[in-house]
Amino acid sequence: MSYCVYLKKNEEARIVFGHSWVYANEVSRIEGKDKNGSLASVYSFDGRFIGKGYINHASKILVRIFIRGEGLDDKTFYLEKIKNADDYRKNLGYTNCYRMVFAESDGLPALIIDKYGDYLVMQCLSLGIDIRKQMICECLVELFQPKGIYERSDVAVRKKEGLPETKGTLYGEVPDYCEICENGIKMLVDVKNGQKTGYFLDQKENRLAARRYAHGEVLDCFCNSGGFSLNSALSADRVIACDISQLALKNVSDNAKLNGFENIQTQCGDAFEILRNYRREKRQFDTVILDPPAFCKTADEIKDAYRGYKDINLTAMKIVKSGGFLITCSCSHYMSSVLFEKMLREAARESGRYVRFVEIKSQSPDHPATLCAEETSYLKFYVLNII
Repeated sequence: MSYCVYLKKNEEARIVFGHSWVYANEVSRIEGKDKNGSLASVYSFDGRFIGKGYINHASKILVRIFIRGEGLDDKTFYLEKIKNADDYRKNLGYTNCYRMVFAESDGLPALIIDKYGDYLVMQCLSLGIDIRKQMICECLVELFQPKGIYERSDVAVRKKEGLPETKGTLYGEVPDYCEICENGIKMLVDVKNGQKTGYFLDQKENRLAARRYAHGEVLDCFCNSGGFSLNSALSADRVIACDISQLALKNVSDNAKLNGFENIQTQCGDAFEILRNYRREKRQFDTVILDPPAFCKTADEIKDAYRGYKDINLTAMKIVKSGGFLITCSCSHYMSSVLFEKMLREAARESGRYVRFVEIKSQSPDHPATLCAEETSYLKFYVLNII
């Protein structure tokens, strides 16, 4: 008999609304017996059926619901779900590189699939999905005939599921670098060793928007493989791309050469220190871009993250020329838009500069956020005019 999970009283509202996660501390009792990672049915305290999802007793998220009716998680189900997710992106005009499946937002919790030209990169973030990754690969081959599928499940969150970090080729052959075209710019994506699945696809529209504000001399901090730097190079006279990773900066240089850009130089070092040094030197830029990694991955880290964001933004505001722009981002869900704006106001006040909001954006449409799960809305992109 498969697992039947019954919630405590009054714990069902969030889940009935559409949120996928059932936490272990929300559960009243479990009936039946099956394998860990199997499909479990979830009910309210009074026995009303809510949905089905994969169960994992090793995780605080006991069940991740993705079936709301009486369906099964067979190959036909996955074929339809993945095709629907891809059709949504294609209808928006995405062709060469995009997030094909965005986990909960596409009704497939813990599954990430990114498209980089002829290759697909997959992340399996739960036990249930991990068990079925070969079947999911078969679906991807049947639907899209990629040249190769690479797994990038080398993320710490898998430890919470009792899973080891892993990566490797799942199908076909995958080169070290996959060439894509984003916003008319060629990019070599390090799918095997780059951040996340190789590249931050969620910023593609924001990188295009940055071109409008990138003039004169641009400082791009936390540049990673150079997405903002390359887009800025099309409209700016000179771009300094800064990152602490030599591998990332090599990728920037390679991508600059690929596009014939000669106005990008790289600088290796800690962005906090680089910003402070430019301030001490009284060096100023027409545009400064801040796209740091998430400073907080848990609610307990918010205070330290707030100080970190304020530090870099305050310093950046002081080294932007009058009339120039600060483009600043946060990819942490816990640093909410309200909190991020509060930090920016404090930084502006302490910088002594007059600062205007010019443009505010979020993650690209191939990373849709669901209203029932605030965790899916995480990216903040702010353009500030510094007077």
